[in-house]
Amino acid sequence: MTIDLRSDTVTKPTKDMLEAMMQAKVGDDVYKEDPTVNVLEERLAKMFGKPKALFFPTGTMANQTAIKLHTNPGDQVICDKDAHIYNYEGGGASFNSGVSCKLLQGHRGMFTAEQVVEALNPPDFYHSPLTALVEVENTANRGGGSCWDFEELKKIKSVCDTNNLGYHLDGARIWNALVSKPETATDYGKLFDTISVCLSKGLGCPIGSVLIGDEALMQHAIRIRKILGGGMRQVGYLAAAGLYALDNNIHRLVDDHNKAKEIGEVLNGLTFIKKVEPVETNIIIFELRQKTDETKFLRLLEANNIRLSGMGQGKLRIVTHLDYTDAMHDRFLSVLRGLKL
Repeated sequence: MTIDLRSDTVTKPTKDMLEAMMQAKVGDDVYKEDPTVNVLEERLAKMFGKPKALFFPTGTMANQTAIKLHTNPGDQVICDKDAHIYNYEGGGASFNSGVSCKLLQGHRGMFTAEQVVEALNPPDFYHSPLTALVEVENTANRGGGSCWDFEELKKIKSVCDTNNLGYHLDGARIWNALVSKPETATDYGKLFDTISVCLSKGLGCPIGSVLIGDEALMQHAIRIRKILGGGMRQVGYLAAAGLYALDNNIHRLVDDHNKAKEIGEVLNGLTFIKKVEPVETNIIIFELRQKTDETKFLRLLEANNIRLSGMGQGKLRIVTHLDYTDAMHDRFLSVLRGLKL
């Protein structure tokens, strides 16, 4: 039995999800004639209270499209130093949109409205890039699956409105935030101009993200998706997995969160662990007391068929997910308690 805790992207479709995929009615989505993907897009748009949604093969492509919709070459995007769009999208913001990122020193991937105000470039000072977009990530991956304070998000929205800035949410794991906090999807839809949501992480789909937004912005999204190579044909087979996931896999995320919190408690009790970030959702980020022990620690886990991720700078990451069973959880906790470094 291999216990893979590197990411919630390692999940495989369940038997019922595969059955839903095989029963999908499909057409050519490049002509917008695939009925199943049309239903998925309409459902997600309605869920977030937005007029438009568009299916993408990846979250990176959805985020990159959003950046391009909000900016012109030479503009600047404000985001956290740990943001996915800066660290994990291959430099796409500069390559695809010709923009730079102003990185904020947030706390666990989250920053304040005051920091945004301080980071703004004066629009009439032509020597500096024109600030055009503020981007946030919820939950924040490198922050340990941290959930933003919704009141702070509203304050940032006010700054965006005052300064005529776009406001984009990288909601790859927004589902985790929604089951952890009292806010609803429509609450987020009222705040953000564009929102990307991922179906292939906590929801267990094999592939797919969706970009949701306001009509004026989204009218060019399909063109940008085409430019980036994201036009697909009978994509309804994948959209059917998304529809199944929305019906069956959101509320069960609570189980992932509970397992993650139990793992965090065990890690906190181990003498060779220096620090465990607060565990809010399905991600645990922690540090060993001695960075030189990281290789040994990972090898000991590998010897027990357990896999997790090194994040660099002495940080390690564990992510719970749909395929991480109760039996795997008991086994993992037992191995952790028995480790000697």
